[in-house]
Formats: sequence, structure tokens, C-alpha cells
Amino acid sequence: MRAVQLLEWGGLPHLRDVPEPKPVGEQLLIRVQAAGLCLSDLHVMDAPGDTFSYPLPLTLGHEVAGTVIAAGPDADTSWMGRSAVVHGIWACRECRNCRRGRGNYCLELRPRVDGLLPVIGNGLGRPGGLAEQMLVPSSEVLVDIKSLTAVQAAPLADAGLTAYHAINSHRSLIDGNTVAVVIGVGGLGHLAIQILKYMQVKEIVAVDNRTTALELARRLGATSAHSSMEDAASAIAGLGAADIVFDFAGAPSTVGAAAEALAPGGRVVVVGSGGGRVTVGKDLGLASGWQVSAPFWGTRAELEAVVDLAVAGVLHAESTSYPLESAPEVYRQLRAGEIDGRAVIVPG
Repeated sequence: MRAVQLLEWGGLPHLRDVPEPKPVGEQLLIRVQAAGLCLSDLHVMDAPGDTFSYPLPLTLGHEVAGTVIAAGPDADTSWMGRSAVVHGIWACRECRNCRRGRGNYCLELRPRVDGLLPVIGNGLGRPGGLAEQMLVPSSEVLVDIKSLTAVQAAPLADAGLTAYHAINSHRSLIDGNTVAVVIGVGGLGHLAIQILKYMQVKEIVAVDNRTTALELARRLGATSAHSSMEDAASAIAGLGAADIVFDFAGAPSTVGAAAEALAPGGRVVVVGSGGGRVTVGKDLGLASGWQVSAPFWGTRAELEAVVDLAVAGVLHAESTSYPLESAPEVYRQLRAGEIDGRAVIVPG
């Protein structure tokens, strides 16, 4: 079968012919029908060789939806023929966080003693979905997509789930009185705006340096849209400062400004990995009661909730579809900031 693989750290992805996988044990085989491309893939590609514990070559793709076509001898065969989206965190299912239903914070996913980042799941250490077929460890990582198409469902596996978890983790501060700022109206940010609107947030300030992204933010219901945090400062101040800032860029130009924009009791939620740093301390002039968090992905139960929102028509990913052989070029466009919403690869 064909697959898009990373062959060397710091290199470019390549379309290659690889053996078809065969399920064993509890494994299920998915015919991949859609796989979203993510900025996280670029972070993996660009990483020095001493960053990840992932074996190379690595088939990329951690936003995957498709149909179960084969099962190992110990697998749950009730999934045969069903369409599903894959929860990309393949947790141990045994540690205390997994028992709490917080598999995205599985203790086995901590950095290793040698400092290397651990294998997480498909496309992030295990063979991913930029291929015609993909193995999953068991039915535990599958969520039925119901009436959604695979193209609609695939971006929910990360872009939708990560945005939902970032917001859902702060539900105590999300209501009709909330002033929210969304930095980065890309694959995750445009879904965050929809989720905030669904949760009755009326004041949403969007920030992005791309004109098309700002137009999308306004169309999705942002109160105002600005090209930078500096440009947004007066709008945020006019609303009495921000209760919560969701930074999907995480860049040097955004995280510090996000902290400065907070109202008393406000929170900065850093989701993006753009290399920004924020210094916090009680003597630095920040609003009283500040909090800073860095949520990671989301739980399988939250992925089920995200799918339900999409089925109900509350949530939809703006996406453009491409064939598998276009993936290397689409990654180039993603790196250049030329992709609005989500790029979705359709292997068939």
C-alpha cells in the first residue's frame, strides 16, 4: 500500500510503498478514508534526532477516520464494517489517570528517563493514517462517527478534540458573561470559536495575522477580529479585560500579551507550541488570581462529545480535501500558512 513517511529527522515526508499491515491480538485494521494534517506533524518533522523515541521511517497522520475491515483473533468484531474516528492517544488503560478517565494524561506518556518524548499513538510513534490502511491497538480507541463522513470526522480527532478539551477544562469560567480571546483562527481556533458560541459565550475576540482567518472568525461569530494582540488591546480593554485567553499559536508575540490582557481571576490557556514563553509571578503586576495552563489533547469521552456536537450541526471543520500523493506539497503549504481551516488527505 502507499504511505506518507518521515525518513529522517529534519527531513521532508515522502510517498512510499510499504507492506499492508495485518491485525493480531486485539488489533483492528482500518481502511483510511480521511486523515487531517496538523502543525504538530511539522514539529515532529523538524525535531532533532534526540527529541522523540519514535522509530523511523514513521508513517505520519494522527487525525484519522475510516472503516474497520479486518480484526485480530482477540479483537471486538462488532466493529467490523463500522466507520470510526480514531482517538490518537493510545494510553496504558491501567495507571491512575487512565482509571480516572484522563487517558490524555496517562502516566506512561511522560518523557522517558533518557529525556526522549514517548510514543503516543498513530502518527506519533506508531504508524499513522497517511496511508491506505492503519492498525489500531483495540476498539478502545475508536469512536463511531454516526452520520458524519470521514472527511467531516477526521479533523475532530485532534483539532476538534484539543479545542474542546481546552475549553471544557475551564467550564467554571465559561458562561454568558465571559470575555474570551482566541489567538490563532486556524485548524483548532476556528473550532474553538464554534464551541464557545455553543457554550453561550457572547464576547469573543479573535486574533490572527491572516485576513482570510479573520474573515472566517467573523463569519463564525467572533465579536471582533484583529491582526495582532496589540491591535486587539483596545477592544479587550473595552470589554473589561479578558476572563480567558485561548492561545492556539503559543508564539513569543502572543503568550506574554495574553497574560497582560487578563482580568482579575483570568486564565491563559496555552495550546499552541510556537515557542513562546510567559513568566509568571505574584510580583509581576499580573491581574490577581491569574492562572496559566497547558492542556494536552483530550479524552476519548470528550471525543465522543465532539462527534455528537458535529452530528447535531453545532460544530463543523472548515476543510479542503487532497489526494494522498499531494500530502508532501500540502505540508509545504501548511508550513507557509497558506491553509485555512484544516487540510484533509483522502487516500482513496
